[in-house]
Amino acid sequence: MMTTHRRRFLTSVAAAGASTVALRNAFAEEAHALKSKLDQILSNKVLKLDSLSNPVIIESIELLKQDRDYMLRIRSKDGVEAITMPNPGKMDVAIPVLFKDVVPVFLGKDARDIESLLWDVYRYDSNYKMQGLIFWVAVAAVEMAVLELLSRSANVSIAELFGGRLRLNVPVYYASSNRGNTPEAEIDHLKKLVGDSGVKAIKWRLGGRMSRNEDSPPKRTETLIPMVRNAFGDSMVLYGDSNSSYDVPESIRIGRMMEQSGYEFFEEPCEFDDLWGTREVTKALAISIAGGEEEYSLHRWRWIIENRAVDIVQPDLHYGGGFIRATLVARMAQAAGLSVVPHMSAGGLGYVEVIQFASFTPNIGPYMEFKGNTKLPVQAVNSSLKCEKGTVQCPEGIGFGISLEPDFVRRAEKISA
Repeated sequence: MMTTHRRRFLTSVAAAGASTVALRNAFAEEAHALKSKLDQILSNKVLKLDSLSNPVIIESIELLKQDRDYMLRIRSKDGVEAITMPNPGKMDVAIPVLFKDVVPVFLGKDARDIESLLWDVYRYDSNYKMQGLIFWVAVAAVEMAVLELLSRSANVSIAELFGGRLRLNVPVYYASSNRGNTPEAEIDHLKKLVGDSGVKAIKWRLGGRMSRNEDSPPKRTETLIPMVRNAFGDSMVLYGDSNSSYDVPESIRIGRMMEQSGYEFFEEPCEFDDLWGTREVTKALAISIAGGEEEYSLHRWRWIIENRAVDIVQPDLHYGGGFIRATLVARMAQAAGLSVVPHMSAGGLGYVEVIQFASFTPNIGPYMEFKGNTKLPVQAVNSSLKCEKGTVQCPEGIGFGISLEPDFVRRAEKISA
């Protein structure tokens, strides 16, 4: 006969085993439920087009250039015209793709079908075989123009197409673009950036950019991490962006230094397409890991979110193919309890697009990226389009709520295929 002590031991082991099985089952059920939610989000429509009862047929799409800035002008057969600004940094190389592989899919089509057209353009002439950043930059250029055309045809703001505006004043953070300077020079630069802007968050660049653990220059990062905190005090929210500088062990080492100095997020610690390494870093550190600026695959976005490879998702409105696809990413993130802080690749009016996106996205992060006030001849009725007291007021007018000076557009050169 077993002793009472042995009976208790076996009973406790059995109970522990049952608890482990139950816990595993609970995790499996939760993961399955999340996967189902993400699949459903990707199959749902994004836009609210109830105010458009008549077709909006796209008659023409033109690319214009003024100095270094591009504009896309789109017209409907009803005579409605819209002008938006593509990504200035990548359009130079995207022009052939724009004219040959993207524009033909949209001409003569009903702009209200934009969501299905995004799938059609992916399939058109085997475009999916060259999927990449340049392709989706070209698609985003047309998508944003179509959204502006739809908004003007319906006499509503961009936000109304995505379910309505949730916030008007959007807090921003200043982002430094420097690498290679001394820690002392970077501190001076950051202080000049912040100035009297009233911003409560800043981001600086650490590491060496795709440098395989090399710093720029040596020891700059280790010196700056505590130095920036000391310079700005405990009240300033600090972010750091490595631009894919590190492998997993070095990411964890740098991340722990950032934790000790109270940083809020660590952006793109590993090479951007090393999703698995990034996930290891996310699991190892307490600091939030942000990433995804170069990601353009909705399937990979689903994997990133489902597997919690990052804590903060950063779709780029241009690199990822536009507002609709970025909204799908944001909605998947919301289902997983993650926040969104869009990456801002574009100069020009890129920050205005980010502000508009932030105005209607429920799970937006606390601060949006800001790289300085635009010098373009543009205005909005209700907004200075400048950072004031740490925020940028979202334009409330039709479409993106902004207008370029007519003479600026008139003097632009038309770009041919």
